[in-house]
Amino acid sequence: MESNISNIAITECPRDAMQGMPVWIPTEQKIKYLNSLLNCGFDVLDFGSFVSPKAIPQMKDSALVLEGLQESSTQLLAIIANGRGALEASKYERITFLGYPYSVSETFQLRNTGANFEQTWIELDQITQTAQQHNKKLRIYLSMGFGNPYQDQWSEEVVCDAVEKLSSRFDIAQFALSDTIGCATPEITRNLFSLLVNNFTQYHFAAHLHVVRGKENALIAAAIEGGCRHFDTAIGGFGGCPMAKDELTGNLATEALLDYLNQHQIENKLNRDEFDTARQISTTIF
Repeated sequence: MESNISNIAITECPRDAMQGMPVWIPTEQKIKYLNSLLNCGFDVLDFGSFVSPKAIPQMKDSALVLEGLQESSTQLLAIIANGRGALEASKYERITFLGYPYSVSETFQLRNTGANFEQTWIELDQITQTAQQHNKKLRIYLSMGFGNPYQDQWSEEVVCDAVEKLSSRFDIAQFALSDTIGCATPEITRNLFSLLVNNFTQYHFAAHLHVVRGKENALIAAAIEGGCRHFDTAIGGFGGCPMAKDELTGNLATEALLDYLNQHQIENKLNRDEFDTARQISTTIF
């Protein structure tokens, strides 16, 4: 492992962990948990989404949750799925990032956002205009970035072509390479990040991994070896994508990443005491 890695950035994703839960989590309980996470020192907190409550009913109170969040140096990210969601999220000064899921599989794009590729580009035109007008940063999730089960064409070159096309047309702050159904291998992970990091030096590529338990370390190592310096995680490894074909594959557990970083003496800026408190509060939800 490289010895010159100064820091690994972390986006904590409680929204991703909670969104597929069938039992309603009270707004007050969400606020308490999110505030505990804001004390930890994460770089970004993926706190909620502004999407159709019919699609993701667990997130219908995101605006109310936002009102209860304390001040913090941690930047806030909200997921949006169309121009309407971008307009709604952009009303709130606290939100720094708008996260949009762009799938390299058109089949999954239709399942996830209800739009084909042509419609998606029209939505992204509106989303980027809204983001610019309201001083928001756009984060693109490259869904099905490591492969897909829908028989759509996939290769490392397909992923690179998607980044090339998106970056040539839209003002994008960063990309998150998303393993939507947990099909990433260390070899694919290492190769993809190396290809993207070396060919698009102007961008920040994060790893949004949905991981089968026991495979975390190999994928973390491969991503770092490929040049990744930003990971999306969720305490307990809960969540995944409710729009995916297979049963939910959990998010990369925050504690698994922290253990790996500690073992390899790679820095991160989390307050471990506050993290332990947040982890304890998480057990009241999950």
